[in-house]
Amino acid sequence: MSEYRPVDPRESPRFAGIKTFMRLPHIKTTKGVDIAIVGVPFDTGASYRVGARFGPEAIRSVSALLRHHNEVLDVSIFDHCSVVDYGDLPVNPGYIEDSYKMIEDGIQPILDGDVIPILLGGDHSVTLPELRAMAKKHGTVAIIHFDSHSDTGDKRFGRKFTHGTPFRRAVEEELIMVENSIQVGMRGSIYSRDSLNDARKLGFDLITTVEVQKQGIDTLIQRIHDRVGDVKAFVSFDIDFVDPAYAPGTGTPEVGGFTSSEALRIVRGLKGLNLIGFDLVEVLPQYDPSQITALLAANIVYEFMSLIALRKKLESAE
Repeated sequence: MSEYRPVDPRESPRFAGIKTFMRLPHIKTTKGVDIAIVGVPFDTGASYRVGARFGPEAIRSVSALLRHHNEVLDVSIFDHCSVVDYGDLPVNPGYIEDSYKMIEDGIQPILDGDVIPILLGGDHSVTLPELRAMAKKHGTVAIIHFDSHSDTGDKRFGRKFTHGTPFRRAVEEELIMVENSIQVGMRGSIYSRDSLNDARKLGFDLITTVEVQKQGIDTLIQRIHDRVGDVKAFVSFDIDFVDPAYAPGTGTPEVGGFTSSEALRIVRGLKGLNLIGFDLVEVLPQYDPSQITALLAANIVYEFMSLIALRKKLESAE
């Protein structure tokens, strides 16, 4: 039995209590913990719509609908994992480099406690300090990046740190094993013919949405496994990977994307990989009046948790 697990909704109504993820205990500890849900409410890196600073709050609120057993992966998360909602990391609104240091320092105790963090953004700029912290604990890691944009730009308005540049900076800072890293879902209009090739020149395997639609999801999942292998991997999921018909509440929506069902199927396909951290970014509640974006985000986080629990379940059976 897990030390930390959610309130049972059969004993306490979902609308009651403080809104933590899945109604988990809000405890800032790593002792006896396998997974920590962590908010990163920062959106100063956004180039168009802002408001992702409210993403963690929205995801937590709607996550009360989630139940303990994942039927598709056949795993009961809290039979294998002790999980807490660690709360939000401190940030300094309007000051990206200050916030980067605060985010990196805030994650470090979680990693030093051998806890797997699942981070709720925030815009995609927050992935860079997360990877800095990961590198201190694990060394370089592979990146599995789901997004409609490659986020490998160089500068925006003369500035190097935005939500469109984290993965270029991560390569430059030697935080990731680019030869084992993969980017999936890029689509929509781009600045120039070579825009996506910039990511490939950095060493990423990049697969566009159109390629996935032609080749199929099973082929994509196999390609991810072949690319990542058995190295440690961090998963970064931008909610705009999903079509705005299913996820309208995001900062830079791109049409022609994946359905919510396809997104969940792809994430479940990561089972068996050595996953050491996750983030889910770019949820903007003010563009999500019916909460469908936040609900999808919460379910993707639930699948992240299920992947960790499944790995522990299989390891304990060996």
